Amino acid sequence: MPEPLLADQVASFNEGFTAQIGPTLSAVFDQEQAALRADGLPSAVPGVGQRFPDATLLTPAGTEVTLSDELRGRPAVIVFYRGAWCPYCNLTLRTYQRDLLPELTARGVQLVAVSPQTPEASEQAIANGDLAFPVRSDPGNALASELGILTAPSPEAREAHTELGFDVADSNADHTAGIPFPSVFVLDAAGVVRFVDVHVDYTERTEVQTVLTAVDALA
Repeated sequence: MPEPLLADQVASFNEGFTAQIGPTLSAVFDQEQAALRADGLPSAVPGVGQRFPDATLLTPAGTEVTLSDELRGRPAVIVFYRGAWCPYCNLTLRTYQRDLLPELTARGVQLVAVSPQTPEASEQAIANGDLAFPVRSDPGNALASELGILTAPSPEAREAHTELGFDVADSNADHTAGIPFPSVFVLDAAGVVRFVDVHVDYTERTEVQTVLTAVDALA
């Protein structure tokens, strides 16, 4: 039996989440998502054929590593996620671990997940999904900013987060609320973008088969 699509998993999660947090907080997040969709895609995101920038990232141990050293001239899938506090991110990373990573490994393609979190929060993301691929921190959202995918929760959403017992800034390395739009970039061995998928609505994510189709097109 095929594994469920991410969209189906999100729909199932939303049913329980709405029941858990109640209609008032649910309405806040619904309004935030509607506003993000209305604003549309950012305009500065690198397109197909552009070189993906290098960046200095942090491992969960706090060690600096450049993205180019991480990739070592291999084709890659770079996944930007908001943080270990985001249930949609955890769901996506778990699915990528189970369904995407084995396929990419067989194709010689590196998978890397990037967020603005502290290294300690990256460790939590790894634990949440039992992840076996590199999970890296982008301090201060330097790489996300260069890619034009930087955003932040609405003030109302941050108030809702507080009611739920957390604040994004507590997880971020620079103690701000900046977060990337959930995004997937497929790079060829030369570090050139061959596919990009940016989701302004953070409940929507790139399906495994969509990534694999883009990866197979590299050949």
